[in-house]
Amino acid sequence: MATKQGKKDNRLSDKEAMHIAETTDVSPGQAKELAEKHGKDNAEKEAKNFKAEG
Repeated sequence: MATKQGKKDNRLSDKEAMHIAETTDVSPGQAKELAEKHGKDNAEKEAKNFKAEG
């Protein structure tokens, strides 16, 4: 069976996305997209930067 080695799962749960959305003023969908792009650990930081730039 093939496995994804070295690839982290950067998907956020709905609860995690809602938390980021509430604390940073991005939508839950945007929070999930940012987590997939920048990593789960950096999603909140990127969400804060996303709103500051926009």
